[in-house]
Amino acid sequence: MTAFPAREILPSDADEALLIGRVWDPESGGPRVVVAKGEDVYDITAVARTVADLLEQDDPAQHAAAALDRPRWTLAELVDASWNADAGSAHLLAPIDLQVVKACGVTFVESMVERVIEERCGGDFNKAAEVRELVGKALGGSISSLRPGSEAAMQAKRVLIAEGMWSQYLEVGIGPDPEVFTKAPVLSAVGFGADVGIPTFSSWNNPEPELVLVADSSGTVRGATLGNDVNLRDVEGRSALLLGKAKDNNASTALGPFIRLFDGDFTLDTLREEEITLKVQGQDGYALEGRNNVAKISRPFEELVRAAHGSHHQYPDGFVLFTGTLFAPTQDRDTPGQGFTHKPGDTVTIRSKHLGTLANRTGITEELPPWTFGIRQLFAYLQSPAVVGTPQHVGRNA
Repeated sequence: MTAFPAREILPSDADEALLIGRVWDPESGGPRVVVAKGEDVYDITAVARTVADLLEQDDPAQHAAAALDRPRWTLAELVDASWNADAGSAHLLAPIDLQVVKACGVTFVESMVERVIEERCGGDFNKAAEVRELVGKALGGSISSLRPGSEAAMQAKRVLIAEGMWSQYLEVGIGPDPEVFTKAPVLSAVGFGADVGIPTFSSWNNPEPELVLVADSSGTVRGATLGNDVNLRDVEGRSALLLGKAKDNNASTALGPFIRLFDGDFTLDTLREEEITLKVQGQDGYALEGRNNVAKISRPFEELVRAAHGSHHQYPDGFVLFTGTLFAPTQDRDTPGQGFTHKPGDTVTIRSKHLGTLANRTGITEELPPWTFGIRQLFAYLQSPAVVGTPQHVGRNA
């Protein structure tokens, strides 16, 4: 396979960033917590055995920065092994471990309309163009400025119900409560370079490039990363009760390349204007580009976090929260009017200025390597001599 330039996975201001990740280490037989700085990657497992442990520190960025000694790997070797699926070499993993993977849906008006279209189509992409036109006429242009839960939003709801156009997606899009669901089991997410899965039972699907908030057990957001919430439009379009089947499959969640911790001038406010770009390049020569402008989100980050965490629900090991996407591809790939869907071998590249680049290829879910490293295996590894009672790895320059 072709090489992926290592520097391209880093944020534009990488010299100012504190980047936390995980690396699969064949030498010790398990995941190591790492810090990426420039061309070097440092193993800090001696002071933070899990990313969840690190995020519970009073100042995770300072704690991680203080642990840097000598680099153990180069960024280039890790990126090369990850991109070329070299499982026998050290390679990047999803940058989270014990955190629950949560997601918010229908947080942008444009994607809300596409969910309504899926529902009206009953999952049949052949009807998409016709239904999109009908829904657009019914909704008009006024709905885009509505504040969810406001009196104006409730008035719009009454009008749409009267016209027979109300939908459960409109309820969570402009109603008082956002949609929050569990996207993936603990430790199931894949990282940079890994294949993401499209099941054989889906024929209408797409990537969802998203900003992902990373929170500790108290619900405090400690940093952020990029995510691909792989979406099966035909499955969810048949029934919203099939959300689990549409969202949670082997390799259906990609995160990375690193968590950027809040530090100095990089804060939650920095991300309110973040723009996330998407490129899909097919082996058939097809190309698709899109943008997810986070500034257009209909609910503030704080509201989404409160909906996930609080007196009603706790996460003792922390959680990550997909914040939704503005992007819903309608560009035709093959037959006019049938829109976009993935094909095996598509390269999906998601990038933002402050978080770097998450790149993956699509594969057939049922043919991808099975997920085998779970919580029991992680606990056994953390109790092994490779982790317990050993000093910080001195690195390749020792």
